[in-house]
Amino acid sequence: MPHESQPGFRIRPIESRDDPVVAAIIRSVMPEFGACGSGFAIHDPEVDWMQRAYSDPRSAYFVIERIDGHGRGTVEGGGGIAPLAGGDAGTCELRKMYCLPSLRGLGAGAALMAHCLDAARGFGFARCYLETLTGMDAAMRLYERSGFRRIDAAMGATGHGGCNTFYLRELAND
Repeated sequence: MPHESQPGFRIRPIESRDDPVVAAIIRSVMPEFGACGSGFAIHDPEVDWMQRAYSDPRSAYFVIERIDGHGRGTVEGGGGIAPLAGGDAGTCELRKMYCLPSLRGLGAGAALMAHCLDAARGFGFARCYLETLTGMDAAMRLYERSGFRRIDAAMGATGHGGCNTFYLRELAND
């Protein structure tokens, strides 16, 4: 997939050198919203080796770099898609999408979301599922603006029992 560029930031596939930075972002952002106990993605083993975890078939993880005045990028967020564990073959999950406060409000989250959904379509998924937590209001507004609709119950077997809000988006008719 080509690198995407927007004013002030760039989206690209994760590389192994990004793993420590992405792990630090996840471990920084999740506690902001109280998502640090058991049942949250912060404890997933893959947090420390995201590049390898998302090298599986029909999976991808992207980082978003904030670009300085010299064109150098610093990773300040990321997000990915993968088949929904315990789900049907047509459903993927939007996973571990987090941005540092320095990226928020710049359109970076919307651009990253669009990039992930394009990747999901490219892998042939018909639907995208995600789980989140009450209190992540800005994230929920982004999901809804991106075409996700709230559903009543969890899907699949993600292991994230701490999440209490669930969304699904059809991808086929875009």
